[in-house]
Amino acid sequence: MTRPLPSLVLALSFAASLSPAIADETCPNPEKALGVSRIIEIDPSAGPLFGEFTKYEKEPRFLGPKEVVLTFDDGPMPKYTKPILEALDKFCTKATFFYVGRMAMAYPDMVKEVMGRGHTMGTHTWSHPMNMRRRSLNSAKDQIERGFAAVSLAAGEPIAPFFRFPGLSDSGPMLDYLQQRGIAAFTVDVVSNDSYISSPQRLIQRTLAHVERQNGGIILFHDIKASTARALPTILAELKKRGYKVVHLRSKTEFEPLPKLTDALKDTYAKKLGLAEKDGKDADKADMADSDDKKGAKKKLVPFYAITPLEPETGDVPDVTEIAPEPRKRTRAGGTHSTAGEPVSDDGGAHPKPRVYKKRASKSKSPGSDGPVMTMSGAVSGRF
Repeated sequence: MTRPLPSLVLALSFAASLSPAIADETCPNPEKALGVSRIIEIDPSAGPLFGEFTKYEKEPRFLGPKEVVLTFDDGPMPKYTKPILEALDKFCTKATFFYVGRMAMAYPDMVKEVMGRGHTMGTHTWSHPMNMRRRSLNSAKDQIERGFAAVSLAAGEPIAPFFRFPGLSDSGPMLDYLQQRGIAAFTVDVVSNDSYISSPQRLIQRTLAHVERQNGGIILFHDIKASTARALPTILAELKKRGYKVVHLRSKTEFEPLPKLTDALKDTYAKKLGLAEKDGKDADKADMADSDDKKGAKKKLVPFYAITPLEPETGDVPDVTEIAPEPRKRTRAGGTHSTAGEPVSDDGGAHPKPRVYKKRASKSKSPGSDGPVMTMSGAVSGRF
């Protein structure tokens, strides 16, 4: 019996995972599922900057009223990443993961599993330095490039040129460098603050309150937190109940890591990545298999984020919105995350009444509380 081509199988699988109306084994409870309302396909070649939490000029908000993007930083950590993936599967929805290079090297199989479930993979530096802005530009570049090389190597396939600064600690020179490399940078609109909240119930309440205040947006979670893994199913259920839609991010291009960094990481992590040389018969078998693949018409697996979903019989396929921003010099726009942008109203316009923000000192809170007050200075000093 002739087997279907791997790329076709992957495409079909991805299409099924995006549509809550398809087979029960893909979406166990379609009526309660969030699904994916539409796909934003981004051209990162001009180095665009998305999200409100920045002092630099950014692209216009691409989300409409009651639309959210789910994002997870700092992973993977199998103990918590797995239940998070299960929750996303249960609600038949997709997210974007920004992984740390060292974590990816520690758990390459987990990186592959995230990719295999149809999520988009970006990066979050090599070792998560607390304040990128204080590092030399060469050091910052190495953190960015090494992180991409590591996550790409762990994934075993190309990843998206999507990047998030640790602590959202961006700068003009680093944003210029991302533009040179064709990398899109993402800040956030809604901070769940799961780094500080140990109570799942408080995390649910805070996240939903901030989503409601912003009428949607890019939500920041971490898939290395127990509270997040426990709270996510309820958060997703509440988003569905309150009429929010999930938008899935996808890239039009693949990131190409620097070969020297990839080779160096291969040498250092060969055993962890399963690249160690084999002896005797095993090596002969591997060589023969490789030779057979070259003789045959072996198909290159297409990265999940670049697949155009095949239309199922129901026709229930998310719309694709393409974004191709123009290159620009990132000048400092001023303000803080509180004043950088207003919530989107249900009619698509800006919030009609400007909000009043009171200055207050940032105070430490006791363990188990909702954590310190979020400020831009707190963000760039690595407080989340």
